[in-house]
Amino acid sequence: MFSMYKRIRHLREDKDLNQTKIAKYLGMSQTGYSKYETGENDIPTNILIKLADFYDVSVDYILERTDNPKINK
Repeated sequence: MFSMYKRIRHLREDKDLNQTKIAKYLGMSQTGYSKYETGENDIPTNILIKLADFYDVSVDYILERTDNPKINK
């Protein structure tokens, strides 16, 4: 699932946001969030849900179970 980590990076970059802003939204450090984007740390379910809500996409899209961001939303 390496590309899941790339997908959250691309979602962030598409919105012209930096890791610090996303980390603040999630209530964590930039370093901690960075480890999600690199795949160093697994992304907990509650964080996946928050990211999906923030980017207005489905969790399935982040997990690459679909290429349609709105399916199962």
